[in-house]
Amino acid sequence: MEVFLADLIQEQRRQGLDVHALVHGDPLPDDPVWLQRVPVQFSVIYAPIALGFRRALAQAIQRIQPDVLHLHMPNNSVFWALTLAQARDIPWVVHWHSDVVVSRIRTAVAIAYRLYRPFEQAVLSQAARVIATSTPYLEASEPLRTWRDKCDVVPLGLDCTNPAPPDDTEPLKSWSAEDCGALRLLSIGRLTYYKGFETLVRAVTGQPGLELLIIGEGESRQELETLIATQTRSGEPPNVRLLGNVGDNEKHALLQSCDVFCLASCERTEAFGMVLLEAMHHARPCIVSDLPGSGMPWVVSKADAGLRVPPEDGISGWRAAFQHLQDLPEQRAAFGAAGQRALLEYFSIAACAKALATSYKLVTPEAEKPARGKDLLVVIPARNEAGTIGSVLQHLHAQGWHDVLVINDQSTDDTAAIASAAGARVLNPVLPMGAWGGMQAGIRYALLHGYQAVITMDADGQHEVQEIPTLLQARDHADLVVGAFPERASKLRQLAWRWFRQLAGFDLRDLTSGFRLYNRNVMNVLASREATLLDYQDLGALLLIRRAGLTIAEVPVSMNLRIEGKSRIFNSWFSVAKYMAATTLLCLAQWEMPTGRKS
Repeated sequence: MEVFLADLIQEQRRQGLDVHALVHGDPLPDDPVWLQRVPVQFSVIYAPIALGFRRALAQAIQRIQPDVLHLHMPNNSVFWALTLAQARDIPWVVHWHSDVVVSRIRTAVAIAYRLYRPFEQAVLSQAARVIATSTPYLEASEPLRTWRDKCDVVPLGLDCTNPAPPDDTEPLKSWSAEDCGALRLLSIGRLTYYKGFETLVRAVTGQPGLELLIIGEGESRQELETLIATQTRSGEPPNVRLLGNVGDNEKHALLQSCDVFCLASCERTEAFGMVLLEAMHHARPCIVSDLPGSGMPWVVSKADAGLRVPPEDGISGWRAAFQHLQDLPEQRAAFGAAGQRALLEYFSIAACAKALATSYKLVTPEAEKPARGKDLLVVIPARNEAGTIGSVLQHLHAQGWHDVLVINDQSTDDTAAIASAAGARVLNPVLPMGAWGGMQAGIRYALLHGYQAVITMDADGQHEVQEIPTLLQARDHADLVVGAFPERASKLRQLAWRWFRQLAGFDLRDLTSGFRLYNRNVMNVLASREATLLDYQDLGALLLIRRAGLTIAEVPVSMNLRIEGKSRIFNSWFSVAKYMAATTLLCLAQWEMPTGRKS
């Protein structure tokens, strides 16, 4: 995190942003004016404790007056921002470097996380934007699951403008001169429980034609030294050595002189693997653990820079990968060249900084306020609606509705391109969201940018644009206005509606209409974390709104009956049964029920 942050800030300032950093550490005489270090008094289970951080943060906010707070996690000092009113008044971008993995190896981490998690979730709740470093990590992250509608993926980057330091012949003495034909393997990282160095040591020790050097220090050093000694045959020199910490020049010289770089991390605490980018900078092929939910295999796969070893293959899998690359030097060269190209194309610090600048603009209220007098945003969730989205947007613009946001939910056709060409703003979520997820993302976007109301509508052309004024007419009398067209209902749909009305006591005719107007009070309710857990906006949102004491009105609207085809819901007895089961659970759980009913 520290290496990346240093490169990132230098690049951001190079791109014209006035960026300042508040970090842990003792101040140094040559620190630039934009860097402030806060001394760490002690550590508790890998977590540094800097008692002066809150005060330093408050003073920095007062001095700098930032437009955005960019918070890097995991980092317990970030929690001080929750206690400062001036910090909460600034939009937060949370950079999610790693989950706090509840380790099966370190019980203390699991216990400490119980105390850490509530504060972690409070930070995510406050954040306007969350940046994950790879798609697989975002998909597997349990802490981010509730907040995926405001997550984006921006890979970490390396400063590719600096050439690698010149070769230094001195570090080459680290390699054994006895077996010049051995495959030179290098690994770098803190000697700690999740790095998987034990697997590498067991895979290499005693194997002819292999040599492994490990750079780094940590609490596992003694265990690794003992393992190397016990695994090495009596009378033979060890072919695995621990070098400890080395300087940058020596590190780069070893990367340049190795044949293969290895990263065998065994837990998702290894979220990305920045050192992989350094190996790719030197055109070194990589072998990584194909760890589910980690960014390591994603980086290597996207770059086509090496091999992945399934964790279940263990020592034999690593030995097979070593043998493969030992037998095919041309394959090593091809992997190295591909990685070097990918570093420039996908993983440069310049590309990372530009992507983050876009996130800053999205969360800064001044970046895109609605035009004077236009307090309404039209939100259209869309998935594979290339055939109709252009016509819908054309009709909206013709009627004077120009503030339109399309949530492109993983379309595989040209929906996004057509919507953008038609003048709509388009958001492209990293993960599938569904209809309600898209609507909630639009509601949160509207709140962030100062809109007073949202109208949601489908992208398939069923709702006539000219019916928007019908919703607006009821706006002064209700917090939520639902456009009803019960004539479209099949017998199965009517059966489901009757069941819902009986359970929940709503006097509404069209319970699944996505054509709705949400005033700001309702928007605040539906932007909550609780609302994120809903699967059905038709029933869950209504229950939440009623529980909040807000009013709901239904107005008749017309629909475009020329749109034919089966409903996307309630088109089978199974879908009806599923809907009714979900309805029953929601209404009979802990929701407030109508007068006379027990919860």
